[in-house]
Amino acid sequence: MATPVLAQSPDQTSPEEMKDMAPDALRDGIENRHPSAYYILAAKLFNDGKRDDAVFWFYTGQLRFRTLLGCKPDLAPDRDPALFASLNETVGRPLNSYAFGDVDALGGMIGGVLEWDGEHPNGYVAKSECEQTITAERAGLGELRNMITEKADEIRKQRAENGLENR
Repeated sequence: MATPVLAQSPDQTSPEEMKDMAPDALRDGIENRHPSAYYILAAKLFNDGKRDDAVFWFYTGQLRFRTLLGCKPDLAPDRDPALFASLNETVGRPLNSYAFGDVDALGGMIGGVLEWDGEHPNGYVAKSECEQTITAERAGLGELRNMITEKADEIRKQRAENGLENR
């Protein structure tokens, strides 16, 4: 079965090739890789016990993927949009379960994601072509950070009621 063609970028490394790459090699030049690379890196780091690093790259990837989808709404729904949904479920669920165990750290990490994103080019979405979507997606992530910070006690309480650990 052939790999579906995803949105194109300067880095033509396929998802199959990225799965076989070591985390350091995958991280090198990641800003020019397809947004799925961030999720693959996050999963690798999480499985290696580097969970805080994994959370950082997951949220960075989510921001980059949301930006891609917002800027290119005509992408085939069975390709990038489906991949985004699948990765958020398979990679995102365990990462979020871990991340929300320390909402103070998560809020700070999201701030770091926004800083990293602002300092690094995006090989999939040119700022000149998509500034409005980029701004909106970054603002949305900032709003999530603010909500987490404002509702930290409520989140901790809800997790405890659900039998989930707070770190």
